[in-house]
Amino acid sequence: MKRITHLTILFLAIQGQTVYTQTTQKPGTLQVPVETVVDKIRGGLLGQILGNLNGLPHEFKYEKEPGQVKNYVPQLLEGARTDDDTDFEWVYILEMQKKRNVFLPYDEIEALWKDRINRRIWCSNRYARHLMDLGINPPYTGNVLLNPWADFNVSGQFLCETFGLLAPAMPQTAAKIGLNYTQVAIDGEPAQTTQLFTAMIATAFLARDIDEVLEAGIAAIDPKSNTYVIIENVRNWHRQYPEDWREARRQIRDKYTQEGGAIRDMNGTELNTAAIIAALLYGDGDFAESLKLAFNMGWDADCNAATVGTIMGVLEGYRSLMSNEWRIVDRYQNTTRDNMPMDETITSFADRLIDLFEIVNEDNGGSKAVSGQKLVYNIVREEPKPVIVKRPEEALKKELLEQEPMEVLISKIKEGTSEEKARAAYIAVCLDLYPEISKKYPSEWAVAKQALSGYVKVMNNVFYGGNFKSLTALKQKFVSAGFTAPAQRLTDNEVYSEVVWVDPKGLN
Repeated sequence: MKRITHLTILFLAIQGQTVYTQTTQKPGTLQVPVETVVDKIRGGLLGQILGNLNGLPHEFKYEKEPGQVKNYVPQLLEGARTDDDTDFEWVYILEMQKKRNVFLPYDEIEALWKDRINRRIWCSNRYARHLMDLGINPPYTGNVLLNPWADFNVSGQFLCETFGLLAPAMPQTAAKIGLNYTQVAIDGEPAQTTQLFTAMIATAFLARDIDEVLEAGIAAIDPKSNTYVIIENVRNWHRQYPEDWREARRQIRDKYTQEGGAIRDMNGTELNTAAIIAALLYGDGDFAESLKLAFNMGWDADCNAATVGTIMGVLEGYRSLMSNEWRIVDRYQNTTRDNMPMDETITSFADRLIDLFEIVNEDNGGSKAVSGQKLVYNIVREEPKPVIVKRPEEALKKELLEQEPMEVLISKIKEGTSEEKARAAYIAVCLDLYPEISKKYPSEWAVAKQALSGYVKVMNNVFYGGNFKSLTALKQKFVSAGFTAPAQRLTDNEVYSEVVWVDPKGLN
């Protein structure tokens, strides 16, 4: 009997046209035509941009009741422009290309933020940016004990999609890349959404339908997370009301509204993750219909539509999307990010992603080759699974105190620079250490408190940053520690100014 030394398995891809080849050359290695991968990366980026910019008119418009969009034709009549749904990732992508490294270290990430991400930032990202001014470095800027937005904010979702496009068929790698950047501003459940959506996007390159994509996403998250339960509930409502997305949306609203429809809900992972899953399920594989549903589901609709658009764009592919003859101008105008190109296009943005995918693929043991007179990528396929699990606050506090022991904080408060005093005071308040420190060292604590009060953007975030439970609790800690609110809330122009510290004379 002749021994089989080389096994080849063939299976059809999404549209029934492309054949992927899996060989035993390396376990799980796939051969995928270059043109297919390129087409799907371009499709994913275009879908992300369409969802974001076409979704902006619907952002935060529909809370109690869904939207009423009946007809939707995707278009970019004036081309695309930067918005926080895509431009944070764009900043990282350019630096990744320059350094030929998709895992930028946190000191470089912080430097990028200070140089390029200074305006048109909100919520958890704004809070994280101003913690950097205080000397708190990533990823601690996204620690839920130091950043009150970090345990619910949608940044884990809307800052991750592009990274899924860098790792086709590699959901674990996609999640690791995504988390390296989203955890600058979030942790906890939002980090689970990073794993969820990067895995779904990475899987969409090979999947036949949304159900297969969704199964991969579920496999990529902590089964003990709330995100896992949310997905199961939405799937159950879809089964129960297969022809009635409005009823499913009502179930989502009633189950996951946390704080009366305020910013905590509009900007939180629960409602928005549920809305994305529902739009994908009820969209039934149709790109424009799925985006229309994402708009109508409401809440943070542009972010949700960007995520839906990325997944559907990968499934559909660029050529298929463009065959609809939608009016799309190939421009990506920079209106928000300092020290970044002013001549980017959607095409050149996608070219960067393709370049970085090749780096990721080679780092993971893949290659580019010729097979049967066709240029292919050999991709070492990964199974989806969680790369992080949700950690309790006790573990987060323990980790912080290992990095910043009580004696070190006291030393900084007593003998540090003005910034070190302010930083130590902020951490002491957040970790409930200030009663002991202020009692033992009252004069030194008063000086440190004064130094922290001068970081006007940080104090503005604490006292005027929003009305939700975790921020209210932090604000109360500051009041108990002897801080007073700034005389007035900063305007956006003041928030986006270069001023970091002002003399806090007159503040107690």
